[in-house]
Amino acid sequence: MKHLRQLLAAVLLCATTLPAIAASTPASAPTTSEQPHLTAEQWLATLKPQHGNITLPSGIASLQLNNEFYYLSPDDTERLLTEGWGNPPGFKTLGMIIPNAVNPLADNGWGVIISYKNDGHISDDDAAKIDYADLLEQMKAEDEEDNKQRREEGYAGLTLLGWAEPPSYDQATHKMYWARELKAEDADQTTLNYSIRVLGREGVLELNAVAAMADLQTIKQETPKILAFTNFTDGNRYADYDAKTDKLAPYGLAALVAGGIAAKAGLFAKIGVALLAFKKFIVLGLVAIAGFFGRLFKRKRA
Repeated sequence: MKHLRQLLAAVLLCATTLPAIAASTPASAPTTSEQPHLTAEQWLATLKPQHGNITLPSGIASLQLNNEFYYLSPDDTERLLTEGWGNPPGFKTLGMIIPNAVNPLADNGWGVIISYKNDGHISDDDAAKIDYADLLEQMKAEDEEDNKQRREEGYAGLTLLGWAEPPSYDQATHKMYWARELKAEDADQTTLNYSIRVLGREGVLELNAVAAMADLQTIKQETPKILAFTNFTDGNRYADYDAKTDKLAPYGLAALVAGGIAAKAGLFAKIGVALLAFKKFIVLGLVAIAGFFGRLFKRKRA
């Protein structure tokens, strides 16, 4: 399973508080030059989980974690991604949320990577007008052209099969979620990409869940909890937007679902649909779409 974790080629997943590790498959211990002989449990114990109310770096948002989740700092998040998952270094995140009930080094592990995209305030005026069935067909139509570009750049192709969960937007909380079913070239299973967005004054917190399709119900059950405890801080909320002084994003909700302004350049090349084939994770944020998530995909061998 180690090689599947390295399909990230640059990304996600995390650790759990030691008292509550419950893995369906024995976890394998990371090995590094500094810590070559630690067991999985010993390595996880080197992380510093945080509980309760968390103010994210930069102060843009906060988490009011319940007792089912804990938070990892950006430094511990990068350690998990690199030492625990064998991905290259250099990730810039706001940290990670992990469920207490799973071991992140095991096959059923999943977590939440947090980041913030400040394209500007996203208007939700088009919320009631979007035909998501039509949008899906437009997104599918971009597959072939985009995958041609991806192959030329040395990345594996991806195909959008359909909605695993159609987009849903709550206009009262300005929070949104949807799920896509994806198929990677040469993959035996399809992949679930579960996306959550929290709109703010001048940007959006982006949450992406990638897992096996078999995990759809688990992700659906946990999503309301994550949505409930993830919020912008005072002064950064959606309602704090000032049209006289604040930047307005050049796209609305439909383009947010399709990949924002970058969707015009090709869906999968730009929106950061992270292919982790079989491993589960939730991503809050896309962190530099072209760079951060571009590295998530498995590079084909020459």
